[in-house]
Amino acid sequence: MDIFHALAEPNRRTILEMLADRGQLSASDIYDNFDVSPPAISQHLKVLREAELVLMKKIAQKRMYELNPEAFSELEAWTKKMKAMWNQKFDRLDQVLKNKK
Repeated sequence: MDIFHALAEPNRRTILEMLADRGQLSASDIYDNFDVSPPAISQHLKVLREAELVLMKKIAQKRMYELNPEAFSELEAWTKKMKAMWNQKFDRLDQVLKNKK
């Protein structure tokens, strides 16, 4: 599963924000924060797991979810790379504009 596909859906981003804010949460704690059905939230959690953005572990009868820091490190590295590429392009554009004066 592609990270960007997983991040494209607003409910999934909200789940990630909840986990970032509150730490580890059970599936039922997550369901309680949405007006959609638990099966719909389960599907969102499945997508987040497949994209490796969240980790799930079973504790007794509960499924506990938490952020996967490694996935966010990879995402951060990618965004830094993209920012550097754009900054290089803007620097070249600045140089072209300065040379036109």
